[in-house]
Amino acid sequence: MEKDEDFLNKVSQLFIINGAKTVTMDDIAKELRISKKTLYQNYTNKENLLEETLTYSIEKVLNKMRNLDEKIENAVERMFARDEEIERASKTNDSILLRQLVKYYPQIFNKHMLYFSEKLSEILVHNVEKGRAQGLYRNDFDAHLYSKLYFQMTMTYDNSPYLDTTQISRNKYQQESLLFYMNAITTEKGKGILKELQRS
Repeated sequence: MEKDEDFLNKVSQLFIINGAKTVTMDDIAKELRISKKTLYQNYTNKENLLEETLTYSIEKVLNKMRNLDEKIENAVERMFARDEEIERASKTNDSILLRQLVKYYPQIFNKHMLYFSEKLSEILVHNVEKGRAQGLYRNDFDAHLYSKLYFQMTMTYDNSPYLDTTQISRNKYQQESLLFYMNAITTEKGKGILKELQRS
């Protein structure tokens, strides 16, 4: 059995649809039409497979984000670029997978969220450096700290005790979080582009 993208994609979908706790190694072997023996030769237990699947899924999203960085030169415009894969990943936040990860596999969940936070922070800091060079972002703030604050803000939609999710949709919350962050870091020149993007 090869540990290829197709395999990890299929396993990832099983976990997303059914949950990390619910899906068994039997289910995976049956769904992917491989023997349990072959599966266990590659993964000693479900937790190993879950970890590899999460790492793969996170890297896929991060690579998409890095590619957007390369394609879009203007730092402010890049922050407003939409990508279907990233959108799908953010919607996974309210999935059964996430709820079961938090409840049954908190160590795995925390480890991967920390990893995602660190890597996303690197991408955001790169964007800040680019924006500063373009005169679009202020120089008088800590890019690393602001990237962490932004990440924390965007990830709290499902579990903040102060947010009534019946009153604000996930999409609206994500948009407002981005605007909050962008208004905090842009120069007057950057704010001009920000206003143009909001009008279009």
